Amino acid sequence: MTEAHAEARAARGESPLAGKFALFAECLLTGVWIALASLPLVTYPAAFAAGSRHLGRHLTHERGGLREFAADFRSALRGGWQVGLAGWAALAVVWVDVRAVRAGLPGGELVGAVGVLALIAVVVAGLRAAASWRPGDSWRALLAGAGRRTVLDPAGSFLVVGGLAVVVCSAWFSAPLALPVLGAVAAAAVAVEERYRHR
Repeated sequence: MTEAHAEARAARGESPLAGKFALFAECLLTGVWIALASLPLVTYPAAFAAGSRHLGRHLTHERGGLREFAADFRSALRGGWQVGLAGWAALAVVWVDVRAVRAGLPGGELVGAVGVLALIAVVVAGLRAAASWRPGDSWRALLAGAGRRTVLDPAGSFLVVGGLAVVVCSAWFSAPLALPVLGAVAAAAVAVEERYRHR
């Protein structure tokens, strides 16, 4: 697929660097859209699903913009808000685990470490599910499949964790940078899912 894109760019007289910069710019714009769509807090799975679809359209040179992103967001929101609510519940459970560790409960370190690792796995599975979402898909089926891929494809899962680390570092450096970088996380999840499909 990349060879076909390179040939199409060459036919248009476009340099390879221009195509890569356009993708980077699209990722940043998508990150802002994802951040705005995630403001109601339980809508982040639908926002990532719509952002991933937008980036997928951009990579295949299909027409897409804010209107298509909004339509995908509304469609993904039908079951996605429940996934968002479950994600916040998982975060609350891990927060209680971390508090138990700080309180000095026996075995708390192990429970806290397992809880944090489980939360990271859940986040990765959620991002992978959002990256493979299509209108009409069941979130339950998507999450089950993404959970299996998270375990069976550890290299891809670590790539998504790396994307999350970039967001954390960007937020630590300058909080406003974390918003556009969310698009890079969506792009990482799309790339990982595409890589897994073509194995």
